[in-house]
Amino acid sequence: MFATLTDRLTATFKNLRGKGRLSDADIDATAREIRVALLEADVALPVVKDFIAAVRERARGEEVSQALNPAQQMIKIVNDELVRILGGETRRLRFAKQPPTVIMLAGLQGAGKTTLAGKLALWLKNQGKQPLLVAADLQRPNAVTQLQVVGERAGVAVWAPEPGNGVGDPVAVARSGIEHATSRLHDVVVVDTAGRLGVDEELMKQAADIRDAVKPDETLFVVDAMIGQDAVTTALAFQDGVGFDGVVLTKLDGDARGGAALSVASVTGKPVMFASAGEKLTDFDVFHPERMASRILDLGDMLTLIEQAQKAFDAEQAEEMARKLQAKGGKDFTFDDFLQQMQAIKKMGSFKSLLGMLPGAGQMREALEAFDERELDRVQAIVHSMTPAERQNPKIINGSRRARIAKGSGRQVSEVNQLIERFFMAREMMSQAARGKLGGLGNLPGMPGMAGGIPGLPGMGGKKSKGKQPKQGKKGKRGARSGNPAKRAAQLAAADERRSAEPQPGQVPSAFGGAAPDGDGNFELPDDIAEFLKRR
Repeated sequence: MFATLTDRLTATFKNLRGKGRLSDADIDATAREIRVALLEADVALPVVKDFIAAVRERARGEEVSQALNPAQQMIKIVNDELVRILGGETRRLRFAKQPPTVIMLAGLQGAGKTTLAGKLALWLKNQGKQPLLVAADLQRPNAVTQLQVVGERAGVAVWAPEPGNGVGDPVAVARSGIEHATSRLHDVVVVDTAGRLGVDEELMKQAADIRDAVKPDETLFVVDAMIGQDAVTTALAFQDGVGFDGVVLTKLDGDARGGAALSVASVTGKPVMFASAGEKLTDFDVFHPERMASRILDLGDMLTLIEQAQKAFDAEQAEEMARKLQAKGGKDFTFDDFLQQMQAIKKMGSFKSLLGMLPGAGQMREALEAFDERELDRVQAIVHSMTPAERQNPKIINGSRRARIAKGSGRQVSEVNQLIERFFMAREMMSQAARGKLGGLGNLPGMPGMAGGIPGLPGMGGKKSKGKQPKQGKKGKRGARSGNPAKRAAQLAAADERRSAEPQPGQVPSAFGGAAPDGDGNFELPDDIAEFLKRR
């Protein structure tokens, strides 16, 4: 959603790099570019004016003029101001001292309230709560049925005494839902109310009557993040007519300009508490202003990535995986382990969204958009087509086995070859990362094997670059041997000499491209380096 805004801000800050100090002209030009970027993102004009004024004032202060790197300090100022207009600190749900906690959802029709009710209930369930969904939307056709289906998918109970479709009293349903929750020991009640296509008196009166009947501990205004500044107008109308404690943004995965997310908290003074960015019930989480600001500036969101990894990866399995990668150069890491990791990664969500949380993800947006999520399933099909022995020891997979695996998985032999080749390369990189020789995702808690990428994924490092190919012989074959016995003997001798100069397994390559063996073919380190390694 924030792709355009991210690109504009990144380009603006790139112009500041390398400058020892920032002049007033530099600050004005930067502020002007940021202003244009925010307006193009459909951010409300009052929010833009306040934002630019704050950036200008701080940029002309001592924190920039005395900074060692004024450009980085400018980025910090913009980041701080983004966090401020997004609400400042993370706002958590307030639970009632005496259960049940009542949460009322309000908003326009089409904002995604019913689906979000199921997402919120599932999130509460995963927090150890016993939620109950109350179907108080009796106006929209099949709204009650939709909530029942969503509740069943989430594994959450639903209170729906009325069929809906214009029949029944929503206030009575909401009131009876609280009584039902109390008798059945539900500690949280989520009330789904009716919406309209626009703000009207009937909508406001019905929402206010439900609010007065159930006295909610939290009233959440659900807003579609794709409707731009109209979201601010609607939020102000609800604030005056009903009142609410926090905002929930839906459809953050859309391709709109995202002005609502940057405007509604600042204009209404109410924090954004939750965000939904997908169609799955699990595509829902607490809204963190500082993390969203970091994503907008293309600085990544590593905290969220780590949290998702810790949820998806079993701690004992992760420790066992790390042990395999650290021992014997990672040779104990098999295709079974790789398959286990891939399944855990799929639990974390969309592969595109995971990579999108990395710093600098905006620079590989085209590759992410071109990536096909089904590629993970195709890789899994190839691995499942291997025998247990082949998965345990991939080195035994010869040509005939590869043909059988390709046929069994419905893929091409070349794809099987690429996967196996990438597996060995990635295993080596993951082993180095586990031993602390490489940075990256391999050092994240619970993610010991992601540093080397996912073997065999086209567009994500899965295909080996062909590069420049050596010249072929007269018969079209590389390294073709001469038919002349004398020349052939010379060729074989030259090949042996090249092989002896190449680093063998276990050898350390020299700084000039070949191995540096001693008389026995072993590499000898200088005494001081050898002593240092012994202490390690």
